[in-house]
Amino acid sequence: MRRESGLGGSGGGAGNHPGGNGGRRGRGRVGTTAGATVALLLALTAGAPGTGAAAHGPPPDPAPGGPVRPYEPDVPGPRNADTLGATIVPDGGTARGVRVAFDRTSRAETGGAPAGARRFVFLFDRSLAFRPEAFPVCARSLIEEKGVTACPEGSQVGRGTAHAYPEGTAEVLAFNTRYDSGARGALVVIPATGALLELTWERVTPYYERRGYRWALDEILPPSAVPPQERAGTARFRLEWGARREGDGGTVSFAESSVRPGERRQRIGLWSWFVTGQIALPETTAVRRSAP
Repeated sequence: MRRESGLGGSGGGAGNHPGGNGGRRGRGRVGTTAGATVALLLALTAGAPGTGAAAHGPPPDPAPGGPVRPYEPDVPGPRNADTLGATIVPDGGTARGVRVAFDRTSRAETGGAPAGARRFVFLFDRSLAFRPEAFPVCARSLIEEKGVTACPEGSQVGRGTAHAYPEGTAEVLAFNTRYDSGARGALVVIPATGALLELTWERVTPYYERRGYRWALDEILPPSAVPPQERAGTARFRLEWGARREGDGGTVSFAESSVRPGERRQRIGLWSWFVTGQIALPETTAVRRSAP
């Protein structure tokens, strides 16, 4: 169902995926360390019905060559109705450096808990580029053995908050990583629950390039011991991508924008696939803000 991607090339350039290994379907294990807790808090960004969908049928897969989620049959459940907001702000490091925040809220159309998720794909405007190769990486095995405090300094490239349904919040952290295959990606961790998700950088398909995107972070929420129909989604999830660090040549930004502050709106999307079989694509735009 999917391929791998990369991150360079802001603006109209054809960026190269960092560490991309060409067409690969499956990177080995794709897992999380928590069962029921993962399902509760890791519906990381549920998609809404219909927004930005293709003219006929559900919106197509943005990254069909990446790791494949283990098969599970669809289950009955509510249809999710989500909204997506976004901000793009300076990272305070370099002239082009930014932080890109996804802010998603979710509910069942009939009210109550939204259906659980299988997969999310964070979609970034073509003007946004990323530099994971310039940042230290943290391995999944290190986090599992010693926790996030053992990750190398400078490897954290994202942060956020998950709001469980119907209540409860938890801190979310994201770390730059590189897999055994050579693929670049990120590890999303909820320290309070022990949940850990793997994401890969992917180059989007031509359909999404025509919509204004170029790179995507592709996230699989693997099956757990909790029956799919009992996996609750999150009421809200905010996840911000961006960081800065001092390198040998000076300050380096993880995320960069080729659009000047206030110049134009940049597109942000969240392709989403749920345990019910629903596929959705909430989209929004954001204007890069000026430094305060």
